[in-house]
Amino acid sequence: MKLDWSHTVINIKDSEKILDFYTNTLSFKISDRGPIIENGPEIIFMSQDPNEHHQLAFVVSREEVGTQTSLNHISFRVGTFDELKKVKERLDSINHDYLPLCHGNALSFYFSDPEQNGIEVFTDTPWDVDQPQGVPWDPDLDEQSALEWVEQAFIDEPGFVKREKSIKEFVNRK
Repeated sequence: MKLDWSHTVINIKDSEKILDFYTNTLSFKISDRGPIIENGPEIIFMSQDPNEHHQLAFVVSREEVGTQTSLNHISFRVGTFDELKKVKERLDSINHDYLPLCHGNALSFYFSDPEQNGIEVFTDTPWDVDQPQGVPWDPDLDEQSALEWVEQAFIDEPGFVKREKSIKEFVNRK
């Protein structure tokens, strides 16, 4: 049995802040919204993919933002380094903190939405490397410099190899 990932649902408190962040910063569009049941909490469906009714949904039922949830983060892949840089530009434009972290197999930005739900946006690198790995990287590098840095930073790590030469069973293969 193969399971395809469909969507993530997050409990939130302030729908105005959340919708502003996800629509304006991450370019999601609202696909539907309404009460889950009569007089129940609102659910808001969002997607970037016109073929997916929703990739994210938010239930407006969270009572306190500061409380710990079991969600660590949700992760979004972008197809190119330029798209990752656009995420950086958007975060910079609203003075939003983020952590640029490289896993050897991906260049990532980690940040939180307005209710402190963790988010990762990443692009793949051409390499595979044993995980876990995590080294801060300079998000002001251009693509060539960033990839040269990744190779130098991870070349001596176990399992470092061009992705197409990896013998691991579960590696992102395009």
